[in-house]
Amino acid sequence: MLYSKIEGEGKPFVIMHGFLGMSDNWKTLAGQYVEAGFQVHILDLRNHGRSFHSDEWSYEAMVQDVYEYCQANNLTRIDMLGHSMGGKVAMLFATTHPEIVDKLIVADIGPKFYKQHHQDILAGLNAVDFSVKPSRNDVEEIVSQYVSDFGTRQFLLKNLYWKEPGQLAFRFNLNAFNNNLDAIGKPLADGLVFNKPTLFLRGGNSGYIQDSDLEAIRQHFPNLQLETIPNAGHWLHAENPKMFFEMTTTFLKE
Repeated sequence: MLYSKIEGEGKPFVIMHGFLGMSDNWKTLAGQYVEAGFQVHILDLRNHGRSFHSDEWSYEAMVQDVYEYCQANNLTRIDMLGHSMGGKVAMLFATTHPEIVDKLIVADIGPKFYKQHHQDILAGLNAVDFSVKPSRNDVEEIVSQYVSDFGTRQFLLKNLYWKEPGQLAFRFNLNAFNNNLDAIGKPLADGLVFNKPTLFLRGGNSGYIQDSDLEAIRQHFPNLQLETIPNAGHWLHAENPKMFFEMTTTFLKE
């Protein structure tokens, strides 16, 4: 069963992180959604955070995990939010289990195919040799040789934890990612449609959702709203959390 944090009372609202992320990334916003009257479920998807590791890593497998999570927690009518990879999971879940999802929010990702672009990040993560028992500073120094952006490095290094005294490790399953790297860019299959209200949010400085993508998105999500958060990139929920919260809650309460 997936690891989750459940807070609040009200309409169940399931939130899913992006690639190499975890539920902790959404802790602050989750608290705000609780105050807005939702029962919030922030998940760690398989091979991420505190959830189980598996050699199988695909959107179909992740959707099945989320379905089993909903079944186990008696979640029969939910709202759902996914960012990046989590957004791809959310899109596939909503189109294959539309009876469960009332409203869908997809943050800075589309249903199209995305070419692999995480090579530098994965090279940096793979360069860390935990057998020599590096310190946190050692790990950051190694990763910084591959990932120059400070914010991205801090996001990645949130996954460090003490596996045992003196022994750091990553929470995510790096081997599964190395062996299934093409899985993350996979498009939503033709013919899958979710007719209920759907909000796509994109960062004004992000290139993940282009104006030219709208027609293809609408084929899958005809009841579509698209909003742009200015001065924000791919991590729009972290870069402008106030506007992200306002736009999402307005949509959910409409």
